[in-house]
Amino acid sequence: MGGAAVTVLVRPAVPADAPAVAEVHVAGWQVGYRGLVDEAHLDALSVADRTGTWSQRLAEGADVLVADDGRVRGFATVGPARDDDAAPTAGEVYALYVHPDAWGRGIGGALLSAALERLAAAGHEGCVLWALEANARARGFYEHRGWVADGSVKVEDHRGLLLREVRYRHA
Repeated sequence: MGGAAVTVLVRPAVPADAPAVAEVHVAGWQVGYRGLVDEAHLDALSVADRTGTWSQRLAEGADVLVADDGRVRGFATVGPARDDDAAPTAGEVYALYVHPDAWGRGIGGALLSAALERLAAAGHEGCVLWALEANARARGFYEHRGWVADGSVKVEDHRGLLLREVRYRHA
């Protein structure tokens, strides 16, 4: 996994990207969360199921960015912060995933930068995101880029799987 940095185009996702986004999402979970969450849950994830979900989200206008070098290598979703205690102008990075085949090549950083630019352009001031507490790799990625855990923790029910997450802030 990993390798040399590559040049990717970060662009808004279109409905035709749904299968590729689903593939990245499932692979990201199955590799990135292996050993951190229930193995049976990971093994049961389906690209076909996720394609349906992503098709619907994209058709409904979800703000999704993809990293594309001829093939979708990663995605980020953004929008207004959803937390009850969030400032009215705060934005949120809802999700950021890179296909494990492309880890370590600068794609996650490019997506995160584009996500922050997208939120700023939409008028958001400050940003939050939630990361799986046990995911040291992701947490290190965010911390290296100036994100700070703010002490907030929540347990999220993801299709019957309870996930403990920590909130990060970026000015």
